[in-house]
Amino acid sequence: MKRILLIEDEISIAELERDYLELSGFSVEIAGDGIVGMERALKEDFDLFVLDLMLPGVDGFEICRRIRETKNTPIIMVSAKKEDIDKIRGLGLGADDYITKPFSPSEMVARVKAHLARYERLVSSGAPVNEIIEIRGLKIDKTARRVWVNGEEKNFTTKEFDLLSFLAQNPNHVYTKEELFSKIWDMESIGDIATVTVHIKKIREKIEFNTAKPQYIETIWGVGYRFKV
Repeated sequence: MKRILLIEDEISIAELERDYLELSGFSVEIAGDGIVGMERALKEDFDLFVLDLMLPGVDGFEICRRIRETKNTPIIMVSAKKEDIDKIRGLGLGADDYITKPFSPSEMVARVKAHLARYERLVSSGAPVNEIIEIRGLKIDKTARRVWVNGEEKNFTTKEFDLLSFLAQNPNHVYTKEELFSKIWDMESIGDIATVTVHIKKIREKIEFNTAKPQYIETIWGVGYRFKV
């Protein structure tokens, strides 16, 4: 039996959703606030999450981001907010679907079934689930070679993407410019390591809120660079 976690603080809505889902053969549990919901989502094994956007304690955006750091489990985000920016942000953080309140419980059931079926097809067929790296609002989809910063997609050149994803995959490791040049450009550095500095500068302009005080790629003076987590 598929196990679903409803993270919803409006208990009457959560109980109605639970009743319809249980009638369709699902095992459903409810978390009434963001903190409890996030803890359960990260620690326990569920087959799908139904996640309200506005929650006490921790909002749905943060919970979605945290889930996506470690799990590819389908996420359906629910909100009374109709603004496109919220939908774009939610989907950008890794939600699989976004439903606007009010909606019919039967629509919820249909979407749950569709996303579970889609996920099972991906897993059973052996098709690779996209390899995702998510750190503090930065999302790197290695499979699709796409990058988002706080839900906003950024365009990267091939080498910029390769350099960023390499550093993010090896956090807290300090690499010299020579090492990065060799690994990303696949050749020995012959006095041309300045290209590493240029690419780091361009990456920071796209992902850092303040390039003077980078929160992701840190310069280790006299040595090289490391990705902070």
